[in-house]
Amino acid sequence: MLLKHLAVAGFRNIGAVRISPGAGFNLLYGLNGQGKTNLLEAIYLLGSPRSFRTARLPELIGHDRQIAQIQGEVQSAGTLNRIRLTLEAAGRRVEVDGKGIQRASDLHGRLNAVVFSPDDTGMVRLGPDARRRYLDRAVYTGDIGYLQSWHGYHRILKQRNHLLKSADRTGLDTWTEQLAEAGAEVIERRLRYVAQLNGMLQRHYATISGERETAGIGYQPEGVQAEEREIIRGQLLELFARHARSDERYGTTTAGPHRDDLMLCLDGRPLKSFGSQGQQKSFVLALKMAEVDNLQAIFQEPPLLLLDDMSSELDARRNKNLMDFLFSREIQVFITTTERSPALLGAAAHCAVFRVEDGNLTFEGNESHE
Repeated sequence: MLLKHLAVAGFRNIGAVRISPGAGFNLLYGLNGQGKTNLLEAIYLLGSPRSFRTARLPELIGHDRQIAQIQGEVQSAGTLNRIRLTLEAAGRRVEVDGKGIQRASDLHGRLNAVVFSPDDTGMVRLGPDARRRYLDRAVYTGDIGYLQSWHGYHRILKQRNHLLKSADRTGLDTWTEQLAEAGAEVIERRLRYVAQLNGMLQRHYATISGERETAGIGYQPEGVQAEEREIIRGQLLELFARHARSDERYGTTTAGPHRDDLMLCLDGRPLKSFGSQGQQKSFVLALKMAEVDNLQAIFQEPPLLLLDDMSSELDARRNKNLMDFLFSREIQVFITTTERSPALLGAAAHCAVFRVEDGNLTFEGNESHE
């Protein structure tokens, strides 16, 4: 999968940018606050219904602008697609080859991208909601049905919570049964994804970190021990019954997939408590490499890899291990950093270099490291 051309206008601080990225490594360098991460975000939004950054739609449109546009030409499975995203205060429009699409599923898989940013490392130290957001986003990229399952669950959850807050709770049992049905589908898809990633994660952690610890991720929903959807549904009904009094007392659903956590471990111990800063960064980056492998297995071609602020995220040894791995694969990579020629590019035979300044992009040539 290749992004052959990118045009961005009016998106955050980006005025008007057009580039033809290299098929391998692309370095976007410049001082902080110039728009490097905004460019990665624009690329990501060409293939995703949501940004990897928490932002409301109006925040994506540049100051004193009424509209923002992102256009990309994406080569995938021998086919060239033209994707155009238009952002306005009232909403967003997506066109593929000139035809408007209404459903997120129509965009799914047209541009797959895995992003690694400082915020991803932060999820180790933050609460369960940050890890759930990561898990939901990662599952969706390879599972076209997950977004519908997630939305269905949260739509029912909203109705159930509304009843819990009201004096008249007629129909609560019906909504609880529907919530268990929808929750079982969400949990089943999450469990399947985590199981797929575990072995890949361990291999990549060893490669990047050079350490011998066993890296692992686990997803154990409260009250659920099964993996089959129908059995999960029954166990969720039992869970909701145990929490019935607290639900009524607080006026909200106090247990379920919307409260679950993703466990990140080294040698069976919580990464948050026992992992050093370097180990935490290596772990999350290995997780991203596992995402790349998973998407390549599903779509039979590697996704784009977006590496944000790499000059601050990994030390020289881990950078080299990462770049050696990436250079061994045919994968298009976009890297943002504050330096033009950081050590992390030592493994790249050729790299397209772009300078980012005040929302503008200047191509500075193809740098050779052979």
